[in-house]
Amino acid sequence: MKEKLALIKENALKEIAKCVGSTEIEAVRVKYLGKKGELTSILRGMGGLSKEERPIVGKIANEVREHIEKFLDDSISSIKNKEKNEKLQNEVIDISMPGRKQNIGKRHPIELTLNKMKNIFIEMGFSIEEGPEVEYDYYNFEALNIPKNHSARSEQDTFYINDNIVLRTQTSPVQARVMEKQKPPIKMISPGRVYRSDAVDATHSPIFYQMEGLVIDKGITFADLKGTLELFAKKMFGDDVNTKFRPHHFPFTEPSAEMDATCFVCEGEGCRVCKGSGWIELLGCGMVHPEVLRRCGIDPEEYSGFAFGFGVDRMVMLNYGIDDIRLLYESDMRFLNQF
Repeated sequence: MKEKLALIKENALKEIAKCVGSTEIEAVRVKYLGKKGELTSILRGMGGLSKEERPIVGKIANEVREHIEKFLDDSISSIKNKEKNEKLQNEVIDISMPGRKQNIGKRHPIELTLNKMKNIFIEMGFSIEEGPEVEYDYYNFEALNIPKNHSARSEQDTFYINDNIVLRTQTSPVQARVMEKQKPPIKMISPGRVYRSDAVDATHSPIFYQMEGLVIDKGITFADLKGTLELFAKKMFGDDVNTKFRPHHFPFTEPSAEMDATCFVCEGEGCRVCKGSGWIELLGCGMVHPEVLRRCGIDPEEYSGFAFGFGVDRMVMLNYGIDDIRLLYESDMRFLNQF
């Protein structure tokens, strides 16, 4: 057995010396030191030795293993240095060549439009308030004068998590939360993401953005609402834009209206975008319903207010002449790089 160990050592060192690559070195290691290697096979046969021979042979076997392992480590280090030097010689860098241009991200058109809208209202003294996207049914509906079984609930196509929790269908719940916690005067906007169970098409998406506003104080009238929104429209789209208000119905407000603006494509002459009317619908608005004030702990006999709500995605499409809302959510860099 001693002769076998000496022969294994001699053969292993010869084979290691011939290796020129890391793969060959690994093959030699497995051949002699692996679980099924030649040295391991010798050690398994030690059970047939006498008690006197066993420690002697075991000592020699360990010395052989250590010698082979050291020779392997030295050879691996030498081969790696050789491979590194060859790689450095072959990989010549031409420092005169131009570098690869890095793609730099750009602001999304939704963010650009939101920032512009927020800045306009901040200049008019509005604060920005935020609220949860996963909302209680109470704040999303009941606090806004939309009780159980109200027809407006079916119009919202709500995503229900359970009977009491929903994905908010509008940012109006933020207004209700602010009215509960803050005493008038209140002058705020609440931009954010909302959810409705709509089929995806050119003008609808189950996820979209809204910005709603609220003003509560003593002596607030519809004239204040009209003046605020007309000023916003001119700052957003230019001094030449005209606006008009049409009667409408919202459970949250009374009286309620929708505001239209001069078509930005045809400037009021009539075109395909405005369906020949010369006007484009911008937002819904109205005076805050007394019942909503009362639910939120504000005395409607002392205070009044107005509220309004924009579809931000619609504002983006009007602002940039985009005719398909899906472009805003598909992350197509060919589209987004234009902004």
